[in-house]
Amino acid sequence: MSNRTKLVIGGVVVGLILLAWIPWWASFLIIIGIPAAAYLALDPSQRRRLRRAGRKQIGR
Repeated sequence: MSNRTKLVIGGVVVGLILLAWIPWWASFLIIIGIPAAAYLALDPSQRRRLRRAGRKQIGR
């Protein structure tokens, strides 16, 4: 098993454990809130770079 597979399995297990301990709406807020906070923590040049990479520009 690769390291990435082990990491994914561990993440799923931790997610299921947390889901049992906290209400579903709180887990939804965590799932959406962490990536949103990370995006907002980037400065404007990093956000532009991320958007460009997400669009997969032709010719680059």
